Amino acid sequence: MAGMIVIYKQPADAQAFDRHYFETHIPLAKKIPGLRKYEVSRGPITALAGPSDVYLIGTLHFDDLDAMKKGFASLEGKAAGADRRLYAPDESGVQIFIFDSMLV
Repeated sequence: MAGMIVIYKQPADAQAFDRHYFETHIPLAKKIPGLRKYEVSRGPITALAGPSDVYLIGTLHFDDLDAMKKGFASLEGKAAGADRRLYAPDESGVQIFIFDSMLV
């Protein structure tokens, strides 16, 4: 299994962010070929060290890294990537991690 974690810092306008993220972005992303599961954090996000400026975490799951690459290379994947730049245009407010995983 392979995953992508997208971490968003607190947006200037949380209502506008949520509206676009849930009404536009998620439906676009769910069309990415090979996407197996899409998870979104719910409620406040805290760190063990104390308060956090993280607003939302999205986690996408694919069968493997190759499936993820193919998915994001598709028209649907490119559309989802371009859309992210609309509701979260400041790159400093977004962290993206891609990883391969295994059950242990």
